[in-house]
Amino acid sequence: MGYRQVTIEKNLRLRALTIQAVRRFFSGHDYLEVETPIRIPAPVPESHIDAIPSGGDYLHTSPEVCMKRLLAAGYERIFQICKCFRAAERGDRHLPELTMLEWYTARRDYAHMMAQCERLIRYVAREVGSGDVIRYRGYTIDLRPPWQRITVAEAFESFTAMSAEAALDADRYNELMALQIEPRLGRQIPTFLYDYPVRCAALARKKADNPSVAERFELYIGGLELCNAFSELTDPVEQRRRFERAQADRTANRKPVYPLPEPFLAAMGDMPPSAGNALGIDRLVMLFADTDCIDDVVAFTPEELSPDQGTHIRSINP
Repeated sequence: MGYRQVTIEKNLRLRALTIQAVRRFFSGHDYLEVETPIRIPAPVPESHIDAIPSGGDYLHTSPEVCMKRLLAAGYERIFQICKCFRAAERGDRHLPELTMLEWYTARRDYAHMMAQCERLIRYVAREVGSGDVIRYRGYTIDLRPPWQRITVAEAFESFTAMSAEAALDADRYNELMALQIEPRLGRQIPTFLYDYPVRCAALARKKADNPSVAERFELYIGGLELCNAFSELTDPVEQRRRFERAQADRTANRKPVYPLPEPFLAAMGDMPPSAGNALGIDRLVMLFADTDCIDDVVAFTPEELSPDQGTHIRSINP
């Protein structure tokens, strides 16, 4: 058995333990596990995420719109582990078909969600045998709370020569975030990057005492982005306005323009104040496996499904 086969077998077992631990955590906190459709007629019209067409509908990029309709119907604590699909996403940390954990809690905000995220990841780390202190890509990272919290404005001030708003105006925000900010986050303790410019938070609630930013955060451990969470926007008029702005952006960038998810917008009036989080299961397993390549934690890569690859599978010996 070669080194790669041994690594894949070990990581697939680790992946199974991780998913089992996630389910135990949420079941133990009285969350209902739900399943929602993968094929939907109208994905969220985000400017920089492209959906994959499927028979006149689209493969969802996230279960978000359906899960929020469940919130509006009265299901106050829900979670889901599902496949999500995003066109043209391929790299060391990206797959066009990924596994997402998404959960929502009614009558809570993003501050509650940060604390719950700490508890979840620490619980899973213990359950898979990693403990409170892990090694990831040469960093020794302490998972014991409290974790670091830094605003987007502070991060741009500390790590770049531009403000976040100036970077957005110059169309350099994503570049500076990817090259100068993200690699420096979470090297010793996990780091929550929070309070994003409203322009970077299409479905998040504005902060009451600073409406130029939204109550959104992302979590970084060892420079690896693990999740995206926020206090949910519940105003259907404001949400429609943001969706229409995203449609205009897609038109300007010559991208397909998706229809608006009208049933979701209609349900928003019944949606309670809530917090939601989308966490990449593949990346969580990467963290515990100490690998910077997503290929190491999945059974098949897209390339291995190609006819050009024949029938070869990264097998293990019986």
